[in-house]
Amino acid sequence: MTHSIRRLALLTMFCLLAGSGAHIHVHAQAQRNAIVAIDVAQRDARTEVRIKLRTPPATSPVHFSTASPARIVIDLADTDNSADVQTPGADNNSGALRGVTIASSAGRSRVVLNLRHMPPYSVRTEGDTVIATITAITTIAASAASAGNEAPPTGARPSIGSIDFRRGAQGEGRIIIDLPGPETALDIRQQGRQIVADILNAGVPARAPRRLDVSDFGTPVKTIASSDRGTDVRLLIDTEALAEYHAYQKEAQLVIEVRNPADAEKRAAQRQQPYRGDKLSLQFQNIEVRAILQVLADFTGINIIASDGVGGALTLRLKEVPWDQALDIVLQARGLDMRRNGNVMWVAPREELLTRERLELEQRAQIAELEPLRAEVFQLNYQKAEAFRKIFGEDVAAGISTASERRPTLLSRRGSAVVDQRTNQLFVTDTPSVLDNIRKLLEKIDVASRQVLIEARIVEADDSFSRNLGARLGFSAKANGIAAGSSYNQAGEVAGLTPAVANSYSANHAVNLPAQGIGGAAAGSFALSLFNAAANRFLTLELSALEADGKGKIVSSPRVVTADQQPALIEQGEEIPYQQATSSGATSTAFKKANLKLEVTPQITPDGNVILSVDINKDSRGTATPGGLAINTKHVKTLVQVENGGTVVIGGIYTQTESNTVSKVPLLGDIPVLGNLFRHSARIDHKTELLIFLTPKIVADRNFLR
Repeated sequence: MTHSIRRLALLTMFCLLAGSGAHIHVHAQAQRNAIVAIDVAQRDARTEVRIKLRTPPATSPVHFSTASPARIVIDLADTDNSADVQTPGADNNSGALRGVTIASSAGRSRVVLNLRHMPPYSVRTEGDTVIATITAITTIAASAASAGNEAPPTGARPSIGSIDFRRGAQGEGRIIIDLPGPETALDIRQQGRQIVADILNAGVPARAPRRLDVSDFGTPVKTIASSDRGTDVRLLIDTEALAEYHAYQKEAQLVIEVRNPADAEKRAAQRQQPYRGDKLSLQFQNIEVRAILQVLADFTGINIIASDGVGGALTLRLKEVPWDQALDIVLQARGLDMRRNGNVMWVAPREELLTRERLELEQRAQIAELEPLRAEVFQLNYQKAEAFRKIFGEDVAAGISTASERRPTLLSRRGSAVVDQRTNQLFVTDTPSVLDNIRKLLEKIDVASRQVLIEARIVEADDSFSRNLGARLGFSAKANGIAAGSSYNQAGEVAGLTPAVANSYSANHAVNLPAQGIGGAAAGSFALSLFNAAANRFLTLELSALEADGKGKIVSSPRVVTADQQPALIEQGEEIPYQQATSSGATSTAFKKANLKLEVTPQITPDGNVILSVDINKDSRGTATPGGLAINTKHVKTLVQVENGGTVVIGGIYTQTESNTVSKVPLLGDIPVLGNLFRHSARIDHKTELLIFLTPKIVADRNFLR
């Protein structure tokens, strides 16, 4: 039986070698085109990726983009990759660009630009250089668009083309949209059972259908609705259940594929290949396990060692099965396991292997107890040595000491450490393996912290307008022993019953509704007096008017630099004293701050954004009160994430006061035109607006602050 099995294995290998005969041909060919280098440059609001080739490309490169994940793919035909850096990355100041990846296969190279979001882009060729230009979308423009600005006429914006729907070969729904151009910006996301696609700065044609019912196609997509939203176009794709989507853009065409998650998992399982060995067929009846291992060793050329505990027989029939899967099936059927070291495979019962590994670990632990100790000094450059006291078990405040049973996991049982705060050094005595672990730990954490510059702009705008109109009217007359006047004293004065007083006439009016001064300004007036020849009849008229218009703007711009995840505070202002009662009944002087304060804690995310915990105060001295001075307070506290170098509005207060007051003489003040002499009108329109802008910048250069 053993000789027949060996002959069968040798015959199988001979057939394989005979069937895979190959002929080697060597051809001399011209030098192919290749990628020489890739450079990333930031130019204002654009990021340029320049792909330097050995020679100008024979054909224009094919490019397309995907929205989820956000990527731009450039394919270069008949081009190899000879760049020194295979996966060049972009720094944190490269806007939407996250990194660049190059892959080559079958004489074709593919350059993938990984993005944080999908901005407008363009690809062009200049000689032997392919240039991809990515245009950034600023946060301020996005905020203005979301603020509900009025959309311009659709004719002034480029319109999208047709919206087509097709069913894919695997039952997925495929939505195809013709875009205005390849540089069109997109924003695609999933919200529950809806897929929302925003096409920025575009419009819907007037004759295009606004709603498509595609439920009869047998795909996860039910309806597709399109509408204008401000300056953008919004597509709402309704699905039957929670589906998954894949979106990509090729030239001026956007394709969104929607499929069921179950179908995706099935295809992923089909694509997954845990076993990669060459396929073989085995058919044996009651064969020894050792003989099966011998057949697999002859087929694969791997040295297999079987322990004494390997035994038993199997009956198996395997057809076109990878050899590693066949080996796994045999081992599981007999409760065996294997350990591989290079080209040697050791097969033994599972319990035997576990027992052997446990004994090896115990031996290593015993050797570690007898291993000689070494002492090493670690100099800290950026971290404080005091922070390692608790790690090394010397935090007395926490009740941990070197003699305690609660030992730290960083040191071994026999290890010890001394922290010197004056020289910022660590003196560690332990085994060489522990010292290596401490050295690796310090290489990771003893690094310079990244710095962030935070600039805030607090803008206060004030616009006021007021108008006052008023009139004064007085009269006096004497005829046939009858005297009349604006007041009792004035009538007596005209009749000669009371003595005349200088300027007394001007202080007595039948209608006394003059314009009121604003802010200490006096109103302009015009006076007119009429009297007869005998000077016994007087009529006085005074018109007054005042109009005030004021505009003001206050801009406060505090800025501060701090390390990553370290709080920073900057303030400027005054302290106002006030009296307060003490517990003994006496009075003491206390102070209240009225200042401009910026308190912020930044956190740099792995993708180059900045998370800010912000607390901003803008206080000022107010009006006087019986208890002291009032303080006008403006305060905002929030947590926000901003792109590096981007600007975001974190708060705003808009206040408008409108007042219209009329004082008049009853009946007479309601007379058209003439009634203006018997009334006073005042109009006030006051507007105030407060906006707070925030801009974080990651400091990349040490000379940035100079």
